[in-house]
Amino acid sequence: MSTSALLSAPTAPRHLRAVEDIAPARPAAPRPAPSASGLPAGTAPRGFALYVGLDELKAAADGVSLSVIVDALRRTIAELAPSAETHATVALAPVGAGGRDVDVVRLALHEPAAVARTKPEEPLDEHVPGGVTIDISRRRVHIDGETAALTFKEFELLQYLVLREGRTIERTELVSSLWSHADGDDAPGERTIDVHVRRLRSKLGRYEDIVRTVRGIGYRFDRHADVVIRYGHGTPSPDRF
Repeated sequence: MSTSALLSAPTAPRHLRAVEDIAPARPAAPRPAPSASGLPAGTAPRGFALYVGLDELKAAADGVSLSVIVDALRRTIAELAPSAETHATVALAPVGAGGRDVDVVRLALHEPAAVARTKPEEPLDEHVPGGVTIDISRRRVHIDGETAALTFKEFELLQYLVLREGRTIERTELVSSLWSHADGDDAPGERTIDVHVRRLRSKLGRYEDIVRTVRGIGYRFDRHADVVIRYGHGTPSPDRF
């Protein structure tokens, strides 16, 4: 696991560097690793990264320090999973630089989506090949060269699955993520998600099976050879947790 803290704003990566914490992780007896499902073929989870945006002044105002927080997280992890190994770094930025702390942390530690946002956009290729083209940056879907008339929510649903390619998404997660600002009466039930998926599939035509049903769980995006995904600049980075 990598636990990170930060001090500034999204500036060019060359101004940032990571300072390694050399304190050893607490050793412990091994335990069997849990099995994973819904992951891309040939892959397996090896851990996770938690990016924490917090500078020293804010930490002090909360009555703690970065080192205290890191130590507390390590102790908690050691209690929950004695076999876990941890590594912590502190992300540095120029004094006086602005921006959201967590964005600076992600950039300093080279989180792919954060780095991509600092790069200039490449000229958009207007040519749309046959098959399915899912253009995340322009929020468009083309089916065999024709624009699919997806509603806002249908595109949101497809994008959510595409950005988590190969992972099975439960219906409850789709409701809580895509209708997070809806009142209780306005948020759809889990079965209503099935209706939205059915309408989305009808517009995907003969490519409808790129949105797979995982019985008893939810849905998964499966990419075919004739599916092109254009991410572009500013594509959202999905949180796995």
